Amino acid sequence: MVVLAQPKIHEIAKDFGVQSKELIGIFADYGIVMKNHSAKLEPDDINLIFSIYMNKYDDKMTLEEYFAHKAEEKKAKIEAEKQAKKEEAAKKGIEFKEEIVLDEEVSEESLKIVKQDNLKVVDTRQNVVDLEKLDTEKIEELVDIEKVSNVEKKQKLKKGNQHKKPEKTNIPAAKKEKEKKETVEVKTVLVPDEISVGDFAARLEVPAATVVKKLFELGIMAAISQVIDFDTASLVGEDLGFKIEKEIIVTEEDLLFNDTEDSPESLKPRSPVVVVMGHVDHGKTSLLDAIRSTNVIANEAGGITQHIGAYRVRVNDKKITFLDTPGHEAFTAMRARGAQVTDIAILVVAADDGIMPQTVEAINHAKAAGVTIIVAINKIDKEGANPDKIMQELTEYELIPEAWGGDTICVPISAKYKQNIDGLLEMVLLVAEMKELKANPDRKAKGTVIESQLDKGRGPVATVLVQNGTLRVGDIIVAGTAVGRVRAMVDDRGASVKKAGPSVPVEVVGLNEVPVGGDIFYAVTDEKKARSVVEKRKQKIKDENTVSRQAVSLDALFDQIKEGEVKDLNIIVKADVQGSVEAVKQSLEKLSNDEVRVKCIHGGVGGITESDVMLASASNAIIVGFNVRPDSGAAASAKRDEVDIRLYRVIYNAIEEIEAAMKGMLAPQFRENVLGHAEVRTTFKVSGVGTIAGAYVQDGKITRNSQTRIVRDGIIVHEGVLSSLKRFKDDAKEVAAGYECGVGIENFNDIKDGDIIESFVMEEVKR
Repeated sequence: MVVLAQPKIHEIAKDFGVQSKELIGIFADYGIVMKNHSAKLEPDDINLIFSIYMNKYDDKMTLEEYFAHKAEEKKAKIEAEKQAKKEEAAKKGIEFKEEIVLDEEVSEESLKIVKQDNLKVVDTRQNVVDLEKLDTEKIEELVDIEKVSNVEKKQKLKKGNQHKKPEKTNIPAAKKEKEKKETVEVKTVLVPDEISVGDFAARLEVPAATVVKKLFELGIMAAISQVIDFDTASLVGEDLGFKIEKEIIVTEEDLLFNDTEDSPESLKPRSPVVVVMGHVDHGKTSLLDAIRSTNVIANEAGGITQHIGAYRVRVNDKKITFLDTPGHEAFTAMRARGAQVTDIAILVVAADDGIMPQTVEAINHAKAAGVTIIVAINKIDKEGANPDKIMQELTEYELIPEAWGGDTICVPISAKYKQNIDGLLEMVLLVAEMKELKANPDRKAKGTVIESQLDKGRGPVATVLVQNGTLRVGDIIVAGTAVGRVRAMVDDRGASVKKAGPSVPVEVVGLNEVPVGGDIFYAVTDEKKARSVVEKRKQKIKDENTVSRQAVSLDALFDQIKEGEVKDLNIIVKADVQGSVEAVKQSLEKLSNDEVRVKCIHGGVGGITESDVMLASASNAIIVGFNVRPDSGAAASAKRDEVDIRLYRVIYNAIEEIEAAMKGMLAPQFRENVLGHAEVRTTFKVSGVGTIAGAYVQDGKITRNSQTRIVRDGIIVHEGVLSSLKRFKDDAKEVAAGYECGVGIENFNDIKDGDIIESFVMEEVKR
């Protein structure tokens, strides 16, 4: 065996038949600095180069075959050069003197033989170390014997037997010494979920090249600046003899808020939390009143004295908490802030009316939140009530009634006559029992802010729902950017209470500011740390406001798909008729491909409302409007929450634009710029001219000859050109917000009171 005494770059480059600067460049790619062609190489450096160059050839080629291949190439090259020199000498008529180039494999004896008068000898052999003349310690200093022996099997050169191997008795002694050293306790290194190769090497206190080499052996080509995950780092570290453990980065909030999992034996059953949703005229309020009047615990104390946005009812010695929210808007607003408050949603549907647009919205909001739906079929006392028809309609929204083999509980009731209210509540308890709702009352409280307000006499007041633990008077609580000590608590009956356990709603006084509905609150022990956390939260919000949140938008969709950020493209479809809703939904969902799945989470008839924008914000969705417009509240909310609203008149345009966005080809030529809106207050019929509208400009401005739309109840009824615009009797080029005007629409006379005239222009956008 021939062992090199730290060969230099130019020597290894020569072996591989490459330039020294090529090797220096390769080392630079792996974070290893080699100053020049004379830099000495460590065994790890040599192994790296061998791995890279061997990989360029057939993976199954042995090192011997590789060098034999290189030797053949070199021999052929020398022969070609010799032949060329012979020919040149013959032309010039001079004697050709042959040059012998000796490689490492040429022995001393060979050199003696070739001392001939007409031969010039060039010795290109590298220095070799005579292992017989070195003691074991010196050997270990020069080369790590264990590493060489491991690599030897794959990379040993067939050098002949010109040198004797060291005495066998010495090497085991060296190995024993090595093993003795390795019995020392294994070093433990903490590594986070992701770490760069350079940082990982620094933590291990080994050269970066060592880590790079190990990664290469695992089939990972990684430079020093690249990031590897914990599992990869763990494999490399263990191969290098380290114990790798996950580093848990603990923030100040983690230390302050106790979010540890409860042990199963500490959990106790808790009451279910229920929200009632449904269409505006289907008896939602009547049902809540019926439940309250017949079952509220407050009856024992002489009636409800105060409304706190939630109340408790008792059924068969068990309790149910009802959230008295205005509807799915508040429900979704809370979910948008990350609060999962409710366990069960009661969907109220009128038996004589059927499923309406708001019912569909409620279904989609509840599904998106992942709560169990119980359907209360109301108004069964009315003539024309048809519960079977309701059950049939429910199947269209993937709610299959239990009676038909599904898992959706449907309960026929009459809120007006308080029929079967107890049956509905028993079903709620049955679902709760199946869900096995539990919490640990013996810990610091955690829950959600249901609603809040600023009371003139009491200051900031918040209604909170305790979800785990027990909240007590005197506890310090943090809710969003609000912090304070609980001075007083009032329950749903208006009675002062000292403590509130899981699933109990209470009104809390003592915060320094009004929190936001949906904020998570924690009871903590350290007031100083609590105030520090709140200050940091406020600063973070301030910083985030300067850098706007990147919501899903069609323009940025392709970039986000490329970066792997978008897996599902959620879409909300609103159209003028139900047929269009279904057509648009089906067409868009067919655009799904391997990279992104188009998913329609809600579809409905009518204008785009704030509720749609709220659902889009909570679900990171795009709103597609077909022949409809957003109302002023929805437009303002969309701008504030950065929700992308796309409006179309032709279904193919919607399909083409979203398909183009998914393929990264979205480049609209024109952009619509809305100038202003005017509300029609009255209409006049003028002979020879047609119908003129007397309108009040609500915002922006209305300009003559601009394009215009007539929007009635959120639906576009006409699109054309503004033919005339007058202020009193004079023609006007434009009329600003706050002024009245007379408006004529080209080829359209069906203007009605209450219509909205939208003035807009199409601006060209550079591709």
